Amino acid sequence: MEIELTDNTEYDVLIERACLRVAPLWPLKHFVAVSPYFGLRDMPFWQAGSKLAGTLGSPLTMDRRFYRDRIASGRISQLDIELAISELRSALTVKDVLSSSAVAGSGAREPLPLFSDYVAQNTDRDWSMVIRERVSHYCASYFDEGQANWTAPWRYNQSLYSGWLEFMKLDKTSKIMGLKQIDDLISALPSDASKAVDWALSALQVPEHLLDDYLFGAIMSVGGWASWARYTRWQAELKGDSDTSLAELLAVRLSWEAILLAAYKDSDLPTRWQSALASRVVSESISVENDIDVVLQRAFEIGYERSLVDLLESQGAEVAMESRPDAQVAFCIDVRSEIIRRSLETVAPKVQTLGFAGFFGVQMEYVPLGSDVPKRHLPVIFDPPYRVWEGLSHSNEREIEREIVKRRLRLSLFRAWKNFKTSAVSTFTFVETIGLAYIPKLFGDSMGWTRTVAHPDKKGLSFEAKHKLRPLLTAASSSDSFIQKSGIPRHDLASVGEFILKNMGLTSNFSRIIVLAGHGSTTVNNPQATGLDCGACAGQTGEASARIAAALLNDPTTRKGLEEKGISIPKDSFFVPALHDTTTDEFTLFDTDDLPSTHADDLKRLRSWLEAAGDLTRLERSSLLGTASLPVHKIRGDIKRRTRNWAEVRPEWALAKNASFIAAPRERTRHLSLEGRSFLHDYDWRSDIEFSTLELIMTAPMVVANWINMQYYGSMVDNLHFGSGNKVLHNVVGGSIGVLEGNGGDLRVGLAIQSLHDGKDWVHEPVRLNVVIEAPSMEIDKVIAKHQLVRELIDNQWIHLYRIGEDGSVYRRISEGNWLRPFYMQ
Repeated sequence: MEIELTDNTEYDVLIERACLRVAPLWPLKHFVAVSPYFGLRDMPFWQAGSKLAGTLGSPLTMDRRFYRDRIASGRISQLDIELAISELRSALTVKDVLSSSAVAGSGAREPLPLFSDYVAQNTDRDWSMVIRERVSHYCASYFDEGQANWTAPWRYNQSLYSGWLEFMKLDKTSKIMGLKQIDDLISALPSDASKAVDWALSALQVPEHLLDDYLFGAIMSVGGWASWARYTRWQAELKGDSDTSLAELLAVRLSWEAILLAAYKDSDLPTRWQSALASRVVSESISVENDIDVVLQRAFEIGYERSLVDLLESQGAEVAMESRPDAQVAFCIDVRSEIIRRSLETVAPKVQTLGFAGFFGVQMEYVPLGSDVPKRHLPVIFDPPYRVWEGLSHSNEREIEREIVKRRLRLSLFRAWKNFKTSAVSTFTFVETIGLAYIPKLFGDSMGWTRTVAHPDKKGLSFEAKHKLRPLLTAASSSDSFIQKSGIPRHDLASVGEFILKNMGLTSNFSRIIVLAGHGSTTVNNPQATGLDCGACAGQTGEASARIAAALLNDPTTRKGLEEKGISIPKDSFFVPALHDTTTDEFTLFDTDDLPSTHADDLKRLRSWLEAAGDLTRLERSSLLGTASLPVHKIRGDIKRRTRNWAEVRPEWALAKNASFIAAPRERTRHLSLEGRSFLHDYDWRSDIEFSTLELIMTAPMVVANWINMQYYGSMVDNLHFGSGNKVLHNVVGGSIGVLEGNGGDLRVGLAIQSLHDGKDWVHEPVRLNVVIEAPSMEIDKVIAKHQLVRELIDNQWIHLYRIGEDGSVYRRISEGNWLRPFYMQ
């Protein structure tokens, strides 16, 4: 069959725009939160909602039943509705909104139909489903990271598009579905992806005013794999390289549409479809101020904003602790830390807690013992300048290298055993001969007595080696050139230490023990487990970051350099790394054998305080776990059971209900219950002479918090496109790429329903992040003006920005230089 080619380079800009609308998806091995709306941040929030509603059929609002129930419970008040109507300048009345909320429905609209969608709606062939399945099948094989026993032949030395052409010559699914001429159509396609796009768009004849919407809808029809391709491009760009997989995936998707159009050219379907398109308007041009669902959603958000501002203004800042604290404990800013910080301050009022990003300012990638592949331990928006190698404490070079050899051998044996178990020849014989031997382990795993698999960070290590693991702060002496390049250079130690302490807000009044508490989670049989770990550590636990930061700050070279920089740490002050398990709220302290005997009593008291704080925290969290009526020891037992239960779909609630980010001195929030909903970053602008810490907070932790907030928001308002469905049905694909829901369909992104809903009602509340910063408005505005990403998030209202004035009043940013009291406080 002849295919007419055109030379339309004008499509390049539109293709690039559609590709950049897609948010990246990080792999399961470091499943960090990403805003699914990251590519739409250049658009105002509600305008982006119109685009999503017009192209995908799903808006940025919930089903109307959700709002009706919140009105009934009092969560949305009449005042909230009045304020929302006023802010949106809507012509609606409160009566209009209340009466409409009682009617079932949602803000969903009819999505812009691809031709495959139109065929599915008007015939008995669901081609949109077939295309999604075949593209997903191909992408799983093309991007596979080691899960497949047999590697696809088109994976190597071929681009995604050219590999797809080869795949289609072998795939007979389309013929079975009735597309008899598929072989001729595929053979006639251009060999170049960009030419295929030109041909497809010329054939489809999409109205010019809808091209942007159409391309976005096309790439989002395989949005999961598009997100993965966006990730591969992101990673390539960090290294200064390029990756064309995303644009080529769009070429594949458009080629499918044009092939289908050609197959149905003798019917009236193409003409009817193009007529239907011609009557559509550009999605983002649709007005929202009189949209009932937009008013209800904004009223829902205002209800939280009012309570937050009331709480912050309810009491003035406390007097800062002037005497030497009994201990200081620095936590990650994660919302789960808010409860444990409050609990620790309750049981030990003279303990000072601090909030700082969980990588503790050490920008590095970490190489586990025996591995050649480093793991990034910093926010994914940064590129690490340092590489730190893991070693063994109290071991010489020869002992370390011997353990490395042993671990690599054990891991090779594990892989060989796994390959044997999953190979075709061993399937029946293996089960028949070995199956009975697995009964004790199956029983133990089912009862939660044993762990189903070893933790990957400890797999292949001897019992002794597991307890001797320790990062090597500076370059190790080794015959391995890879190891020789590791570590933080000694001449950088003081500068890194200064960066940590200044941005943590800890430059004086050091206690005898300062704990750097990273965090991680404990769960089994959970493909998305790293999503429960530290986002600031790129989906790893904070253990490595805490241990490196503590070792660096205890190092004599660092302290000497800090002294020269004006930061004097007393000789009796020692930094202790720790890991806060956010599932059990237990603490593990590391490297305590480095403490002198003079600190034995301090350490003993600290352990007792952490234990008591854990009890209080577990008690507070128990209401969401349905165990609030149990005694304290049984609550703890139930939580322990959750960590080992391979059928547990809700081991913890992670960052559900997150809603605000507060950068202010702890004295501002110390005795306030923020209900585990706030990211808390300690910040005193009076000590930030050049406002470099303010700039860092607004360009890194605030952006990461927005990503987390929007991941939860998108997963809740549109789980079909931006969530991962039912956790029970998850199947890992591509080794560590992601999950499918069931045995097919698109790659799923975002969170499972079980991470948002307790089976009876929603636990999370979809509200945009409310950022509250205690700093001069002029300095905040300078950061916004300097950084485009920050400016887009704030000016386009993906974030609501407030500041606390010197009088303790809260002001909302309306525009540059325009800060006003919130309209609901006037």
